[in-house]
Amino acid sequence: MTDQPSELKPIRIIVVGGSAAGPKAAARARRMAEHADIMILQRDPDLSMASCGYPYYIGGVFDDRNLLICTPTGVVRDPEFFLRAKGIVARTGTEVVRIDRERRSVTARDLQSGKEETIGYDKLILATGARPKRPPIPGLDLAGVTTLHSMRDADFLRGAGDGAHAKKAVIVGGGLIGIEACEALRLSDMEVTIVEASPQLLPFLDWQLARLVETHVRSNGARVITDKGVAAFIGEDGKLVGMRLTDGTELDCGLAVVAVGVTPNADLAAGAGLRLGPTGGIVVDEHMQTSDPNIYAAGDCIECRHLLTGAPVHAPFGDLANLQGRVAGENVTNGNSARFPGTQQTGICKVFDYAAGSSGLSLEAARAAGFPQAMSAINAGPDKPGFMNGQLIVTKVVADGNTGRILGAQCVGPGDVSKQLAIWAMAIRGGLTVTDMANADLPYAPPFSLAIDQSIATAHVLENKLAGRLIGIEASEVVRKIDAGERPFLLDVRGPDEFEAVRLGIGEHLIPLGALRRRLAELPEDKGREIICYCKISLRGYEAARALVGHGWTNVKVMEGGISAWPFRREK
Repeated sequence: MTDQPSELKPIRIIVVGGSAAGPKAAARARRMAEHADIMILQRDPDLSMASCGYPYYIGGVFDDRNLLICTPTGVVRDPEFFLRAKGIVARTGTEVVRIDRERRSVTARDLQSGKEETIGYDKLILATGARPKRPPIPGLDLAGVTTLHSMRDADFLRGAGDGAHAKKAVIVGGGLIGIEACEALRLSDMEVTIVEASPQLLPFLDWQLARLVETHVRSNGARVITDKGVAAFIGEDGKLVGMRLTDGTELDCGLAVVAVGVTPNADLAAGAGLRLGPTGGIVVDEHMQTSDPNIYAAGDCIECRHLLTGAPVHAPFGDLANLQGRVAGENVTNGNSARFPGTQQTGICKVFDYAAGSSGLSLEAARAAGFPQAMSAINAGPDKPGFMNGQLIVTKVVADGNTGRILGAQCVGPGDVSKQLAIWAMAIRGGLTVTDMANADLPYAPPFSLAIDQSIATAHVLENKLAGRLIGIEASEVVRKIDAGERPFLLDVRGPDEFEAVRLGIGEHLIPLGALRRRLAELPEDKGREIICYCKISLRGYEAARALVGHGWTNVKVMEGGISAWPFRREK
């Protein structure tokens, strides 16, 4: 007697790609089907690379390269590990060059010998990832110009940081990878300049929050140039020595990291006639099944559905790749029992001792996506009490003005941004309203949060706006009014010591909140004149506004986030 299953032939599963989604799919398939014949074919020499960890290896946060390919218990994920621990054959240095859907086979090429072989499959999972965008810039192939996408890139940049041959570096692109590369190279004591063609860093943030991040990047010794692209890389004897910007400015540098995004690596799928979508990614359903019922796909090579808009999006995030791989691995063995419904594109990055992240839709994106009554609120405040060394977080939340449904959130600052963003991400995913969040039952103790958590306080601000009790104005609109020659009465209701330490210098009037009711005569006689109230975080600014409304002023606004969210220069 044996314990083999009754079927004559176990299912054969081929997984193409061995970074994130591929190994996860293979491991899930093994857990679901002990006797399946599972093989991973991986072009690169490494498996299960923690690519999101590359910047921290480059910057010297840790020195052991193997930590990028280890399990949580420290075991290196190499072919021997996959074979012994999981019963999965993993072949590195092997490129799949074509798929024969009719014969259910792939042609694989050994990159060392050049030998090709045909391997049959019952089910095929494509996890071919993405490739870095390479803009058509002269000099892109010079030595010293690189991307940050592979282990080889990480090794190169780690060596550049450890060596003495490159002291000046330029990061082309101010998105997630560009910001993380900037920090990594600054930790290596390089002079770093970020060049971003758009008007701001981190395009997933609204301008005001992105500007706060930019100020923080500059405060850590990096130079930031926005609104300018790269015209050419300049070389001598085949080596990078500088670059020319689109306005003619030339920058000296011996190292350049091109971080302008990625595009789905879907050539193999396209060659097999699988359906691709408008983003260039492989089209899959919620089961990760492609247009061929025997082929599944997961990770950065696919496009998926945006949960709020229903539109197809490319969402190249490591966590999503793992979730999608898990679904694909279950479904090739268990008949489409699992589903991945889509993404709201939640992301976060470390910016020196700041963090910045977002989930869901910005205000502009919400209105463009069919929520014309969308409203937003900015709130600034500490993540926990001052006596527990609370740190600032600036949050912007977007909600549907008709239903109160939360549509998006952005958070930046040195405080616990990750916790705040996780709260908002789940609120968005759960379809919660502002009122739901205004009464959320979250864990509280002084070492962890305020009695009214920052997320709940933000919901209170937006609830007041939706009810018409608070008329908010963002800092950029205040500056626009001043630049246009308008003369709003700017009311700073902080204390004199606070005013002496930090002030904006935009013609504001200081009347501390505690003295406001006694000094109403100092306010404009015209009760219809615009008054803009603020303080450090505009909590006192809101109290002042309510008092003035109660005394008959009819055009009173609150500058959202107060001085803490002010993204412009200050007088002091």
